[in-house]
Amino acid sequence: MEEFKKQPRLPKFALPKRYDLRLKPDLSACKFAGSVSIDVDVVADTRFIVLNAAELSINSGSVSFSPRNSSKVFEPSKVDLVEEDEILVLDFAETLPLGLGVLAIGFEGTLNDKMKGFYRSIYEHNGEKKNMAVTQFEPADARRCFPCWDEPACKATFKITLDVPSELVALSNMPVIEEKVDGPLKTVSYQESPIMSTYLVAVVIGLFDYVEDHTPDGIKVRVYCQVGKANQGKFALKVAVGTLGLYKDYFAVPYPLPKLDMIAIPDFSAGAMENYGLVTYRETALLYDEQHSAAANKQRVATVVAHELAHQWFGNLVTMEWWTHLWLNEGFATWVSYLATDSLFPEWKIWTQFLDETTAGLRLDGLAESHPIEVEINHAAEIDEIFDAISYRKGASVIRMLQSYLGAECFQKSLASYIKKHAYSNAKTEDLWAALEEGSGEPVTKLMNTWTKQMGYPVVSVKVKDQKLEFEQSQFFSSGCTGDGQWIVPITFCCGSYEKKTSFLLQTKLETHDAKEFSFDNNKTAWIKLNVDQTGFYRVKYDEELAARLRHAIENKYLTATDRFGILDDSYALCMASRLRLTSLLTLMAAYREELEYIVLSNLISITYKVVRIVADAKPELMDNINQFFINLLQYSAEKLGWDAKQGESHLDAMLRGEILAALAMLGHKETLNEASRRFDAFLNDRNTPLLPPDIRKAAYVAVMQLVTSSNRAGFDSLLRVYRETDLSQEKIRILGSLPSCPDPAIVLEVLKFSLSPEVRSQDAIYGLGVSKEGCEVAWTWLKDNWDFIVKSFGGFLIPRFVSAVVSPFASFEKVKEVEEFFASREKASVARTLKQSLERVNINANWVKSIQAEKDLGEAVQELAYRKY
Repeated sequence: MEEFKKQPRLPKFALPKRYDLRLKPDLSACKFAGSVSIDVDVVADTRFIVLNAAELSINSGSVSFSPRNSSKVFEPSKVDLVEEDEILVLDFAETLPLGLGVLAIGFEGTLNDKMKGFYRSIYEHNGEKKNMAVTQFEPADARRCFPCWDEPACKATFKITLDVPSELVALSNMPVIEEKVDGPLKTVSYQESPIMSTYLVAVVIGLFDYVEDHTPDGIKVRVYCQVGKANQGKFALKVAVGTLGLYKDYFAVPYPLPKLDMIAIPDFSAGAMENYGLVTYRETALLYDEQHSAAANKQRVATVVAHELAHQWFGNLVTMEWWTHLWLNEGFATWVSYLATDSLFPEWKIWTQFLDETTAGLRLDGLAESHPIEVEINHAAEIDEIFDAISYRKGASVIRMLQSYLGAECFQKSLASYIKKHAYSNAKTEDLWAALEEGSGEPVTKLMNTWTKQMGYPVVSVKVKDQKLEFEQSQFFSSGCTGDGQWIVPITFCCGSYEKKTSFLLQTKLETHDAKEFSFDNNKTAWIKLNVDQTGFYRVKYDEELAARLRHAIENKYLTATDRFGILDDSYALCMASRLRLTSLLTLMAAYREELEYIVLSNLISITYKVVRIVADAKPELMDNINQFFINLLQYSAEKLGWDAKQGESHLDAMLRGEILAALAMLGHKETLNEASRRFDAFLNDRNTPLLPPDIRKAAYVAVMQLVTSSNRAGFDSLLRVYRETDLSQEKIRILGSLPSCPDPAIVLEVLKFSLSPEVRSQDAIYGLGVSKEGCEVAWTWLKDNWDFIVKSFGGFLIPRFVSAVVSPFASFEKVKEVEEFFASREKASVARTLKQSLERVNINANWVKSIQAEKDLGEAVQELAYRKY
């Protein structure tokens, strides 16, 4: 018995082939009963069967094992549920015969409120609150619903039967084959599934409406949602039908199931979950309301649907062998969702926004507490934390880098052969590299191992020396330290124009390239840009002369939007690492005064927020001038866009308007605050006023909260009223995300208390954590006071978000000690990695503060920039 404890994986002497699962949930008592018969192949001599189970009560008398070719029934002498290891150990008195047999188990469980396993979600129907039953099994929570081999490599087929109240809709992975009504209950039987992993099994039971369509080859597609919201499912339905066709061609394999259902769940901890044939979503990621959703909401629905449907092939049909290879699923689905969205909505220029994915990956991977893309997992409790920007965003970025290096056609053909070869089974990272290597003839394994098996990435420094370009790579850390990692870096660069692009692999620390043809001496405006279009996962540091030439190229609009983005983002990262002075960063930012591209301005705004915070810590006396400089910087684009949408304007302009107005409000721009208040008042009188369309609502709410104080709380109370009156999740989240920006700490504390109240769904509490600079200390005290409640009340994905949101913004070494002391006696495996990363960010901020305080001429430079006449 002892040898099965504390093991990362189950022993392999018996393996499942088929599950016959029957569940009977009681939605009013929030309990369920169930039975499972598992066809098991005993492949080695053993008297034990060990599988996963957690939070279930096992009916010992119901457990038996019947070998296929024998009338003998084996009953275990001991049935042990080991809760800390989430395993069920069945100890039989004698050795089990080899070969196939049926393992039968009866069990009971609770429909929990933790948004994992088999759980309950609350919805309203005709003004009455009701429970629905939902499953969320990824990564390791199928074991909370039924005893099973809960590992991705243990694939089997599933035959599911449900006993449910006869008036409810009951959905599972496969189509219904029979429904028998018996008074208040009905028994629903589903077709047997193809072979799949336990984490993809799904069941949803409740009252729903739906909209339906078919793909050209006859796959029935439905979007289910709460009664009365069916119209809001139409956009996602259109995206799904289009996407299934695209992927069928791209992967050269048809969609493997006879139907696809997508359903909006009111309480849902992740964004969405790719269960085979029954994809579950947060309402905000599936529903789109023509009248009240913003352009950003529409884009989110499209990319999330495209991401989840990519998994039907990459993840569900071909599954990672173990969680170490999670990035294969998530990185790939993230990358390919852009491919699909771009094909369906080319006018969105979605590939420019892919840079947000890369940047998020670079930010996390610049920490010493990052982890490699392929990460060892030794216990189920560690899995939740790797659903992070490394697995998704760095994963997607290195795939994009590789696709760009190998070429789109070669990449796609190799991928199709990988899918065909590993369909209905499992694969490791090496298997993908092997397929791409075979298809391209390039040393893919050697190249990519440097990106997936070690954490971090390089900064490539470039300078001109004796008419030669010198390239040097070193590991980049946001702390300013240098590491000893080394990569094979696909370098691209252009000189003076995009006509001629040079590419090579930088395989050593240092390399030089002849630069005679660029003849800088004769051409004062010639520029060099590395990492063309930002397809590589690395940062670039230019020497002073090259940096000045690029600043000139930005002012004169010689560079593409993606390259303007890259120069800005790399400079910001170098400044935070104290490898570039803040004066230099601000001077560069001034070159973006006439910027109009969404992706560049959006990044400019988020860097503005960070710089404002760090200067407030380092040199508070400069705040008036810093705010003035940033207001001036955003004026040009704000005036071009105005408050009101223009006839036929682009989707990107609609998204940008809200971001710029929110930034001006946060910077205290009087005209913006006044206009926002005027429009908000009109909105309070008429929720359909054209003065406050969805794209600028969040900006207006943020502006309203800037003016709220303990003695003047009218705006706060009005926003709470709007929150309580709306049933649109997107509107609730817009409001929740705006409330904590208030500069009054007493109000911030009220907002934090509100976010843990029953009025806010657990999944949404994290939106109330983005507190103002003035509210940081209050938020930390609140987190400490409520920590036990948070741990008790929230599911695995959400708890780390509380830690990172509240701890990361601090910027003092003293605070690091204080946070460490608090968590010393409260260590939890599921937040250990996040806590270390958050504390590292505080240290980085504190070091940045020190380096800014040491900048002699910063005050003069900021004053000159704030009042410069253009």
